[in-house]
Amino acid sequence: MTHSFALRIADAELEPEPLDPERIVSGSPEVTGKVVWESEDGRRIRGIWQITPGVVTDTEADEVFVVISGSATVEVEGGPTLRLGPGDMGVLREGDRTTWTVHRTLRKAYVIDL
Repeated sequence: MTHSFALRIADAELEPEPLDPERIVSGSPEVTGKVVWESEDGRRIRGIWQITPGVVTDTEADEVFVVISGSATVEVEGGPTLRLGPGDMGVLREGDRTTWTVHRTLRKAYVIDL
């Protein structure tokens, strides 16, 4: 996308994103998302991401996000435990190993720099 734009995050239609079964710790979480902007070199990404309740692990990229709806607890290996809800901003560092416990379907807007 080359022009400025605005969109309503809560109403944005998202597409299914595969979740590696090895990352699922418990439950049957499903992930959906939408990239709304990506730099030409693919190193800067802006988008919307959603996950249903369950527990999953991840290795993070440099990311800043704002929770739009839902709630989760994110345990950062060797670091803090983040308790997230609507309006909260999270900052994750590249290489952080995390465990996401999603209590209510969580939707976030994110900025990732690779």
